[in-house]
This record gives sequence, C-alpha cells and structure tokens, in this order.
Amino acid sequence: MDRNDLKSIFDGDFNENELDLVEKAYRMAEQALDGMKRGNDAPFITHPVGVAKIVCNEIGMNADCAVAVFLHEATRFHPEILEREDFLSFPQDIRNIAVSLNRIASIRPKDTRLEADTYRRLIISYSHDPRVTLIKLADRLEVMRNIKLLPKSSREMKVVETQLLYVPIAHQIGLYSLKGEMEDIYLKYTEPSIYNSITNKLRLTARDREARMSRFIEPLKQRLSDAGIHYQLKARTKTAYSIWRKMVKQDVPFEKVYDVYAIRFIIDCEPDREVEHALCWNVFSYVTSEYKYDTSRLRDWLSKPKPNGYESLHVTIEFDDKVPLEVQIRTRRMDIVAESGGASHWSYKGVRMEQYMQEWLSSVRNVMSQQEKFSYSDMPDNIGNDVFVYTPSGELKQLRYGATLLDFAFAIHTNIGLKCSGGLVNGKLVSIREKLTTGDVVEVVTNKNQKPNPGWLDIAVTSKARTKIRQKLAEEEFKKAAEGKELMARRLKNWKMEMSDEDLGALIKKYSMKSINEFYCAVAENAVDIYEVKSYLSSKDREQEARQQHLSKEKAEETPVKANEKEPKSDVLVIGGNIGNIGYRMAKCCHPVFGDDVFGFISVRDGITIHRVSCPNAARLIEKYPYRIQRVRWSSNSLSNSFQTTLRVLCRGEKRLGAPVMEAVSQYKASVRSMVINERNSRDVTHEIELKLSVPNNLELDKVISAIKKVKDVTNVLR
Repeated sequence: MDRNDLKSIFDGDFNENELDLVEKAYRMAEQALDGMKRGNDAPFITHPVGVAKIVCNEIGMNADCAVAVFLHEATRFHPEILEREDFLSFPQDIRNIAVSLNRIASIRPKDTRLEADTYRRLIISYSHDPRVTLIKLADRLEVMRNIKLLPKSSREMKVVETQLLYVPIAHQIGLYSLKGEMEDIYLKYTEPSIYNSITNKLRLTARDREARMSRFIEPLKQRLSDAGIHYQLKARTKTAYSIWRKMVKQDVPFEKVYDVYAIRFIIDCEPDREVEHALCWNVFSYVTSEYKYDTSRLRDWLSKPKPNGYESLHVTIEFDDKVPLEVQIRTRRMDIVAESGGASHWSYKGVRMEQYMQEWLSSVRNVMSQQEKFSYSDMPDNIGNDVFVYTPSGELKQLRYGATLLDFAFAIHTNIGLKCSGGLVNGKLVSIREKLTTGDVVEVVTNKNQKPNPGWLDIAVTSKARTKIRQKLAEEEFKKAAEGKELMARRLKNWKMEMSDEDLGALIKKYSMKSINEFYCAVAENAVDIYEVKSYLSSKDREQEARQQHLSKEKAEETPVKANEKEPKSDVLVIGGNIGNIGYRMAKCCHPVFGDDVFGFISVRDGITIHRVSCPNAARLIEKYPYRIQRVRWSSNSLSNSFQTTLRVLCRGEKRLGAPVMEAVSQYKASVRSMVINERNSRDVTHEIELKLSVPNNLELDKVISAIKKVKDVTNVLR
C-alpha cells in the first residue's frame, strides 16, 4: 500500500505531517505482520487498517489514533520493537496508547469472567487516556464485521464477549451507531432465523412507514416553511436487536411493537447552542399544536444533555388511530454526535474543532472512571435464550436460559450430574437448584451416596439433564419393579392363584397407575397391600366392574363434538381457506410448513408462491418486487395432512449417522421421504445428510430438529 492509498483510506483528511507519521507506523506494522494471514487468507495487516478506518472515519478521531493502532499491532506480536529507536521516535502519548492496548489484549476472557465492571476497571488501570477505550471498541467492531474469518471455536467467545463487555461500554459513552451494529451482528450470529425474520419484515413494511411519514408531515409543511426552518425528515428504524428485545420483554409479535420506528427532524443551522435550542423548541411547538402528545413521555435532553453528550428532544404523539409515534427533534450537529460520538463535531464543519473533541474525550474519561457499575438497561436477561458460564479452568459452557447448577453438572459429565449434591458459584456455596447467569464461574460438588429423585425433573431445564435423570429413574424403577414382580409371583404361587394380563390391567386402573412397572414398584414398597390384591382377584364382582367401565366409556364417546367454526373473514389470503380460483403453491427454496411465518409472492405462471419470511430469497423479492407481495396467513386448521421440507444434517466423525438420525425422526409425527448422505472435506464436517421429510406443522418439525441435534456427532441441523 503506497502513500496515496493510505491517504484515500482516511478520506484524505490528514495533512502531510500527519500522513508521514501514519505511513511510518503502517510500514512498521506491515513488516512486523509479514506472512500472517486471516481466516480468508488475506494479509493480517488488513485488520489494523480496518480498525484505523473505523477510529478515524466513523468515530472521528485524529491521526494519532491511527498511528497508535499500527504500533499496537506491531508491538503486540513483536515486543522487542518497544526498545527500538524507530519506535521511540514516536510521540510519548501515542506510544503509551499502544502499550495500554497491548496490556488489554493480554487479558484472557477467563480472567475477566465476562464481568463488564471488572473489564472497565482493567482498562482504566492500564491507561487513563480515553482514546484507548475508543480504539478498543473500533477493534472489536472490525472483528465482529469479519466474525466469519475466525475459527469456529473462538467465534462464540467473541460474540458473547462483545455483547457483555463492549456493547455496554459503547452505550455508556454514546457511540450508539457502533453499539447498534454490534448488537445486530450478535443477533445475526446467535439467532439467525430471528434476525432474518425481523429484517425481512422491516423490508416488507418499509413502504407503509414512508407513507406514514408523508401523512405526518403534510399538515406541518407550510408552517415550517413560513418560519424559515430548513430540515431533513428521517425515519429512524429500530435495530433488529432492539425490536427483538421489545418482542421478548413485552411477549408480543413483531406486528405489536408500536415503536419500531420514530420520525426524526434534523434541522440545518449554525452550531450555536442557543440558536439550536430555540429552533428545536419551535419545531416542538408546531408538532404539539397539530398533534396530541403524551406529557409523561417528553424527554428533554436539550436543557440537560446526557453525560456522554447526547442532545435531542423526544416527544410521543397520537397518530393514525391513536397509535403512539415518537418524534425526535435535533440539529445536524446533534445528530452527528448521537450517531458517531462527540469527536465527530469537527466533521460537521469540515474543519478540526479541537475544543469540541477535547470536551467529548473528557466526558468519555469521566464516564469510564466512575466507580458505579454500568447501567445498561437494554441488556437482556436471556441473551439468545442461553447462558454462558465457566468451569474453574476457564472452559466455556453454553446452557439454556434458566439452567441450574444441576444442568451444569450434567453438561460436564453424566456421572457428575448423577452424583451432584451442590456446588460453588463465584466461590459461594449453593444448592443444585441455583439458577446460573452468564459469566458465572461454576464448580460442582459430588457425593457418592447421592441419587436422583423425581424432584430433580422440576429443577433441571436442559434436555440432556432431564433425559439422563429420566433414564436413571427408569433404571431404578425397573429394579424396584423386578423386586415387586418377584414378590407377587411368590405369593400367587403360595395362594395357588393366577393373574392374567386382563387382571393386571384391571388392577392398574383400580389403583390409578400409569404403567405395569409403577404397579410392581408399589407392591415392592408396600404402597399396594398385597392381600388387597388377593381379595380383588378372588372377587366375583370383577366382571361387573369391567362392564360398568365399558358402558361409561361408550357413553363418553357418544358426547357430540362441535363442528369447527368457520374461518374469520379477512382481506388477507388464507392458506387452506376458501380463496376461489386463486392458485398457490409452497416455495421449493424454503419449503414452508404449517405454522411458519410466511408471505405470498405473486408469480406470472404459478399463481401465488408461499415463502417463509426467513427464506434466503425473501429480502431480494421484497426489495425488488414490493408490488407483488401478498399478505397471507394460515387457516386455523391445516387442511393438508403433511408438508414437505428438507433438512441438512451436518456430521463429523468416521461413522455415518443415518440410522440414529432415522431413529430420532421416528419419535415424532414425521416420515422420511428420502435420505442422501454425502461426504464433506472439512475439519468440522465430514458428512452431510440431506433429509426430505413430511411433517404436519412447524411445531412437530422443531421437535424433530431438536431430536436430531442430540444425536452424537451431529454438529448442526439446517433447514
């Protein structure tokens, strides 16, 4: 990369002296990183280049930070450079930043235990320069943007670290654009189907939002024009992650999240706070004189900006059948600060405004040096419906949200789970009922005399733990049942009596038991009086009781069943409903199944094609042909007995897994139409099974997918 390339990377904003310094640091990093590659075989030098671009072009920092990025990467891998004369020729403050970044990079996740407060304190202890924090955030954003380049083993760790460590820091210091992007990448990686569904629904509703914005501004246009207020109107749509958080928190579908977007006034004026505030309040008065607003939801961050420098005026009005709509009012300068941080002040005027930059850096330093923990209210309690905890050695374990110490014990090893009597969570002694949270360090305590009991099923939430507990309980039940059966056989022999299968069935009903084993266990434990059984077998009234039961059953079967109610009328096309001569078919690219979130696409030859909202082709169809999109929903009852779908089962190991996969499918209401096993030349995947199934609905399909994932050596199941 030559000097002109470097100049173009940084938007040509550096003067010649600054560019000399950047080029010198770049050459040092280029030489130190020579031969190192990223996951796509690109030179590793592309990483610090990407970080420097984010720091300077997106956050708005100066050339010193770009220099520090290159020096950090050079000295991180070659500490001997720290003693070289060419390194010592750089300014002291830049060298200090590079050294601080090296120290932070040496922190291992198991040292921080994913505690944001601890991590923040470590950053402060290594450097009081706020630029260290900003560069570290840019570094993590570059990693997240290229997360696929990392080995699979480290992707999960990076994603969780980002959500728990870096997103709160970005939120606290006001880098909302950066924070939102990292959150969306997190959701896209951990919950790809949810991410695709939300983003595609946003595309489907884009035209509705534009029309709504036009209706909102129409009665205000003339008044704003007469007042000489120049503005840009922008629809601020929530990120996919924020929408998902609302859906989870309020337990509502996408369609019921009313604040998916806000309308934002961006006023053009000189960056003078008095003038800016006056114009914002003028626009506020015009909006509230036209629309009724909720006084309890007025947010005035003009009079008292947030500690991170955020300034704006938010008001919620009633609009379109009294549906709440948030209106944000700010100036161009305020919008740049809100999106990219206070250091971007200078970019508003096209010149460097060092005073603004220093003010913002001081606010960053103050936020980072506060002794209170981060208060990031948008942090989820159940990130991706999973919790991530550590063993004492630092090994990461992923468990379902709500998992207990008992679940963790089974995740380590079945025998440890079966003997678990308690444990230590973050050094504190707890019971097996203790619920775990992300970042906990967990150690299991076992007891050789410990045995599972039915109450454990009320404690365990993970499928592995519950399955192993049931298996052990069943094993114990079989042993106890064998004892009871042997006892009953001896007594019957002494009494010179016989007990037929019909007699056994009648006794099970009499004692309201669910199985033969349960009956014999009760006999072994004296819960059933064996002499009462003898009396029952000798009774001549047994046939009469059976006859009465039979008559009661017939009477119950004669109870009339109400006919299905008719489908409610709707202008939405109902799949399976009465739609006249309109033809439709299920898309072969995504194979929708009854219950899936779907939309219709009007094709020329095939009528309406039904696609899943998370279909790989959905985004292209919605963006390119919005006029051919048809809203659809399923009939309340599927008129088809089955739907065809295809699963790709990724496996590793030498043996093929056709038989256990078939066995997993057979547990549910699904039938295999075909199975093809192909070899794959990959470190993580050695075989791929293409499985074509017939299933009645998506709930049954989810059960099948979950069962296949539990098969040993299956790494993933893709639909």
